[in-house]
Amino acid sequence: MTKELMSDPVRKNRVLLCVLDGSEELSIALHYASMRSLRTGARVGLLYVLEQADEFGHWAGVAALMREEARAEAERLLLQAAEVVKRLSGQTPILYINEGEPFQAVIDLINHDRDIAFLILAADTEGQGPGPLVTQITSRHIGSLHIPVVVVPGNMSDDEIRSFA
Repeated sequence: MTKELMSDPVRKNRVLLCVLDGSEELSIALHYASMRSLRTGARVGLLYVLEQADEFGHWAGVAALMREEARAEAERLLLQAAEVVKRLSGQTPILYINEGEPFQAVIDLINHDRDIAFLILAADTEGQGPGPLVTQITSRHIGSLHIPVVVVPGNMSDDEIRSFA
C-alpha cells in the first residue's frame, strides 16, 4: 500500500465489522478480520445483537431482568472476542451492542456508522447452508448494502487466512 493511501483519513478510520453470533466459525471471521486489519491499518468492529424481548404488563419486571442478563452475557462475549482480536492484531476493537432482529441490526449499524467499510462473515461448512446471517444477506439483501461483504469459508486454516487476509 502506498504512503498516499495510508495517509488518507478515510482509510485510517476504516472498520472491518464482525457479527458475534455464537457460531463455531466466528473464530475464523475474527482471525481473518484481525489479519486484514494488520495489513490495512483498519480497525476491527465487533457487533453483538440482543434480540428484543416482549414485555407483557405485569411480566415487564421479568423482561427487564432477562434484558439485563442478556446484556451482561453480550458484554462478556464481546470482551472475550476483543481479547482474541487484540492478541492477533495488536489493536483494541470497537465494540457495538444493538437490539433487534440480527439482520436489521447489522444493516442499521452499517448505515449509521460510515466508517464501517467491510462486513466480514464466516460460512458454516458443516450444516445445511452457510448460516442464517450469511444466507439472508447474500441471497436477498446484498443490494441493500453499500459496502463489500467478505464471506470467509469456515474451514480455512490459520495459514490460509494469513495468506488471503
